[in-house]
Amino acid sequence: MFVPFDTLPESSRVWIYQANRSFTEEEQAEIKEKLQQFIEQWTAHGANLQASFEMRYRRFIILALDQKMNAATGCSIDDSVRFIQQLEKDYNVDLLDKMNVSYKQGDFVAYKTLTDFRKMAKDKAVSPKTIVFNNLVNNKAEYLSDWEVPASESWHKRFLN
Repeated sequence: MFVPFDTLPESSRVWIYQANRSFTEEEQAEIKEKLQQFIEQWTAHGANLQASFEMRYRRFIILALDQKMNAATGCSIDDSVRFIQQLEKDYNVDLLDKMNVSYKQGDFVAYKTLTDFRKMAKDKAVSPKTIVFNNLVNNKAEYLSDWEVPASESWHKRFLN
């Protein structure tokens, strides 16, 4: 069951998928429609899941689920991953590769491989103050407070020595 994102409790589980490119306005509109349709029929052992999504910076899909109502199961999580894999095929985009880093350069969101980001940190092209996206956050509260943070406050800090 789709609900507005801002109505979900802060304990809601989140999954963040970052694209290896920006989506066009048209793609974003289509993806939002597909996300809403997916969430409307998303269930766990036949029980409706209370969920929502956000798309941010034309690059991120944030899927959120209120697990107090009904928790995600292995099958329902598999369904969401299959849905994301279908989006990858439909839009020729990578959403599941966790070995990449997105960070802000002014108003622009840059996307680099972990290897390239490590080299940039070594070359001082990124700093401890560089805003990075910590896609490892687990719930809505962490997403709201710890998703966009200086590299020095994220797992990315290990590259900044």
